Amino acid sequence: MGFILLSAGCAIGLGNVWRFPFITGKYGGATFVLIYLVFLAIFGLPIMVMEFAIGRASRKTMGEAYRELEPKGSYWHLIGPVSIANSYILMMYYTTITGWLLSYFWQYLTGKMTNLTGAAVTAHFNEMLAHPLSMALWMALSIILGFLIGSGGLQKGVESVTKKMMVVLLVLIVVLAIHSILLPGGKEGLAFYLKPSLRHIQEAGMFDVVFAAMSQAFFTLSIGMGSMTIFGSYIGKDHSLTGESIHVIILDTFVALASGLIIFPACSAFGIEVNAGPPLLFISMPNIFSKMAGGRFWGTLFFLFMSFAAMSTVIAVLENITSYWIDRRGMRRGRVCLVNTILLILLSLPCVLGFNVLSGVHPLGAGSGVLDLEDFIVSSTLLPLGSLLLCMFCTRHIGWGWKAFIEEADAGEGLRFPKWARAWVTWGIPILFIIVFIKGYIDILVH
Repeated sequence: MGFILLSAGCAIGLGNVWRFPFITGKYGGATFVLIYLVFLAIFGLPIMVMEFAIGRASRKTMGEAYRELEPKGSYWHLIGPVSIANSYILMMYYTTITGWLLSYFWQYLTGKMTNLTGAAVTAHFNEMLAHPLSMALWMALSIILGFLIGSGGLQKGVESVTKKMMVVLLVLIVVLAIHSILLPGGKEGLAFYLKPSLRHIQEAGMFDVVFAAMSQAFFTLSIGMGSMTIFGSYIGKDHSLTGESIHVIILDTFVALASGLIIFPACSAFGIEVNAGPPLLFISMPNIFSKMAGGRFWGTLFFLFMSFAAMSTVIAVLENITSYWIDRRGMRRGRVCLVNTILLILLSLPCVLGFNVLSGVHPLGAGSGVLDLEDFIVSSTLLPLGSLLLCMFCTRHIGWGWKAFIEEADAGEGLRFPKWARAWVTWGIPILFIIVFIKGYIDILVH
């Protein structure tokens, strides 16, 4: 149970509770959700099994796992440090957004957001972005909390805290979803979310909907950068990895789907656009809470839930970084946490400054910022390439190989990895990852 909650905590994050609702709103509601679930099954599940298998077989982080399992004379181990670099770059902007969530939770808890409506909510968000010191402090708090928990060790620190956070998160999301569904006027939003409609697909464009669903399924599980590998390295061989992966994906998907049950009925009940995009969380939802009876209470619970979801990923990724340096250099856990706390705070400052001091810097074209660049490096470059190489390592004889992978994945009791899927994971999934990679760069060049 600790392994499942740890892994689910890593997978559950902003991709579920922030990106999923606004992407669903933009690309057609229920029909998009169905396509997303298909992609989750056909390539999210196999890649997660592969990450867990590499971790359990090597007993190392991704940074050292390739070195442990690769054939002699090969160069797969060169991928390891790149996967750890991916974790650093992700945290360089993820902790800034986590800081926003912690800030909003605190402001709802203390009543500072109570009477803000309409333009005042937008002005409040813009004012937060304009103050680098305040944002930097909240960003630093998310990093300090993550490493502070990690410094307590795996069981007493990471596992103990993550398990409690996940239980509270699941309770909060159920309470918030029930409350939202029962709001007067929420039925239309619920129908949009749960009732498939070809009209919505036609309006958004079939190709764009399919690609968006594929991308969301790919990014929501935190696969491809080694964060799941470290948790695979901590478990025994009494359970097969396909069954364990399904448990993690079910929890991850439940949180994503329940997030939609919170947001879509609430948007419908208070006349807020469901396709508002990224501002949905920090502008649209506060506007809803300002109109809702007991808005301060529900806003506090909502941003507590969001903060827990984001922090669970921060804790997991920081554990991946910490374990890498323990494996690679034999450093003490406390020293690794202290050094990396300082390092990550410094590395995360460009993202914070990108909204104010460096707001004139547009690395990916007009309207883009430092956060967009960092997200592009992770989401459109390192994650698809990392997953592609991971897949090749587990299916090619020049790597770890299919036989070794299957033996590890199927060790223990439980569901076996389907043998008929060999052709799909060997050729089909790599082709999909190449498509994701190319499409990401085409979007940048076109815009």
